[in-house]
Amino acid sequence: MTSVPAEVVRVDKGQAWVRISERQGGCGRCDEPGGCRSMRISDAFGAPKQVFVLPDPFGLHPGDRVSIAIPDGAPLRAALLSYGLGAGLMLACAAAGSNVAGVAQGDLGAGLGALAGLGLAVMINRILARSRRWRGGLNMSLLRDQSCTHPQSS
Repeated sequence: MTSVPAEVVRVDKGQAWVRISERQGGCGRCDEPGGCRSMRISDAFGAPKQVFVLPDPFGLHPGDRVSIAIPDGAPLRAALLSYGLGAGLMLACAAAGSNVAGVAQGDLGAGLGALAGLGLAVMINRILARSRRWRGGLNMSLLRDQSCTHPQSS
């Protein structure tokens, strides 16, 4: 399991809103003079999500420190499926479209095939997103941080 430190910001009806407390990735010198600012590329399409709503198995309170855990390999599997499937199907369907269209209309066939491959990848990804088995392998969970928890009242 891979985990990142987080802090509970809200608890309601068995759900905990947790905020990631440390920015992950890079060398840690992104914003320092001479730093490469490589993590800025991840913000190109909007700021990354920092607050997550997860089931509260511990009876947490705001301010408690926890860790958000995700199974090893889950981010890689998700990225490969999301991007790899799209790229693979686009290339395979473009080649098939080019062959079906023949020499005269090969480019048009390849373009239409590529679009069909991307459309197929989107449909497969949407089906998998609804699959409990697939989502179960990507689920995040909370781990209690023993050093900074709220004292239990008797």
